[in-house]
Amino acid sequence: MDWLHALILGIVQGITEFLPISSSGHLILLPRFLGWPDQGLSFDVAVNTGSLVALVAYFRKDVARLLIAFVKTLRPGGWNLDSGDGRLAWWLGIGTIPIGLAGLAFKDLVGTVARNPLIIATTAIFFGLLLWVADQKGQRLRTLKDTGFKEALVIGCAQALALIPGTSRSGVTMTAGLFLNLDRESSARFSFLLAIPVSVLAGMLEIIEWIRQTPAPEEWLPLAVGFISSGITAFMVIHWLLLWIRSRSLTIFVIYRLLLGITLLLVF
Repeated sequence: MDWLHALILGIVQGITEFLPISSSGHLILLPRFLGWPDQGLSFDVAVNTGSLVALVAYFRKDVARLLIAFVKTLRPGGWNLDSGDGRLAWWLGIGTIPIGLAGLAFKDLVGTVARNPLIIATTAIFFGLLLWVADQKGQRLRTLKDTGFKEALVIGCAQALALIPGTSRSGVTMTAGLFLNLDRESSARFSFLLAIPVSVLAGMLEIIEWIRQTPAPEEWLPLAVGFISSGITAFMVIHWLLLWIRSRSLTIFVIYRLLLGITLLLVF
């Protein structure tokens, strides 16, 4: 892979990772459309790590506050502290469990059969329409402080569906949050914060596998370009999306998903 391919794929990863349009689907499809070879595990690790660094950097204050609050809940009587952050930290941990179990159970299936373009087309359309229904019908009366065990479990189970390419992790978790009557910004923030433990765990597994396949010296430049471009783009996209949904609906993303799905059905 040359540096230009790495730059384009890194930007695509950064844009699609946190918008509700599916990053995995785009990274699978783009090389096919352009006739590029598969980017390989090392590159996937690099761009995913770039997105994770951007996510943690953007929410660094929230992450630090949640970690401190979580540690306090482990002290004797700590659970009784009047700490919304402590409880939120636990809900995020609970919400991570379903995708961890699903990933272990269906890892081989997701990595092979589910990468079919027709499956990506179907999930893009179906979950796009579901996002539109949630955005239109959700009452949006609740905030992040109103989340509890039920919300964590439901959104966590929804996140497990994102193992199927084309679903979109951010899209399906925001959909679940909207159906639970969270407002758009709270749904997005919970989705982003929930992505941190998932990304860390997935990244650790990918790095272990990557160590076994140490890249050749000529591969380091594309990896660095992918990492940096993914991180910078993801940081800007997170900021833009949070501003967008404060006053606008998610319809634009639904339309994009429908057009993407229809195009794939016509092509494949």
